[in-house]
Amino acid sequence: MSTTVSRASLDQKLALAKRCSREATLAGAKAAAVATIASAIPTLASVRMLPWAKANINPTGQALIVSTVAGMAYFIAADKKILSLARRHSFDQAPEHLKNTSFQGTGRPHPAFFRP
Repeated sequence: MSTTVSRASLDQKLALAKRCSREATLAGAKAAAVATIASAIPTLASVRMLPWAKANINPTGQALIVSTVAGMAYFIAADKKILSLARRHSFDQAPEHLKNTSFQGTGRPHPAFFRP
């Protein structure tokens, strides 16, 4: 059973994938910027005010703390964005008989795993 895939559909899927990755990158960069500021302020303040931190956390350690938080925020935000976009697009492209699976009286139009 062979199926043919048109060039236009492949180009459309590639464009969608590029747009999704661009959105995820932007979301990750925003989260990293916020996390950098949110972690740098208490880290630098504690090194200047707390005797233990002043004695034990050198500038390399401070940079490591801030960059680790920023990196984690980037990847977590980007991953969440990719998953939400994939969930939305999988629901949009699902056949109608799968979209309309709600039970009467539940108040939810479709199952949670198809929710955009």
